[in-house]
Amino acid sequence: MAAMPDAPMQNTLKNICVYCGSGNGRNPVYAQTARALGVALAEANIGLVYGGGSIGLMGEIARSVMNAGGYVTGIIPEFLSQQELMLKDVQELIVTHSMHERKQVMFEKSDAFVALPGGVGTLEELVEQLTWSQLGQHSKPCVLMDIKEFWAPFLSLIEHMRREAFIRPGLEVHLTAVKNVEDVIPVVRNLVAATLDSERDLISPEKF
Repeated sequence: MAAMPDAPMQNTLKNICVYCGSGNGRNPVYAQTARALGVALAEANIGLVYGGGSIGLMGEIARSVMNAGGYVTGIIPEFLSQQELMLKDVQELIVTHSMHERKQVMFEKSDAFVALPGGVGTLEELVEQLTWSQLGQHSKPCVLMDIKEFWAPFLSLIEHMRREAFIRPGLEVHLTAVKNVEDVIPVVRNLVAATLDSERDLISPEKF
């Protein structure tokens, strides 16, 4: 079997799904970071996939992407369209029947996942992707934007699970934390490239 041809990296990273809160949080830096990430996505010609709301960090990053000339896909369940004030002027708006459908469509449309600060909903969405990755159902990068060490307690919990052997060889959690907005896209690109290299190695002639 011949090795796969090299694929241009820009064609493998079209959309990043950003999980984040429907509130702004207590520290203004959370909203500032959401806006900065939105600009970075637009400038890199990477589309934003997000939860479809116009409030909180969700609204901040979506409007930032659009104001910078980028492309936004909002995905929101019908029952949340009023509660989260659905952002109607995004380029693509998908209204789903349920939360389960929303998360599935977000997964299908995204090449990587980034979590900004948020509440239990943000945490649940992130952990689901980590679980699917842990079980070998996908190899899309998962990245934490650890603004002001917001995610430090969660990262400590992950390490505690490792020490207690609930996260063990063969069931690794593939999660990368970054501190700065300017690191997000390079880190995601490097992770995507590493995954492609690994997949090519698996089917290269030397393996047969």
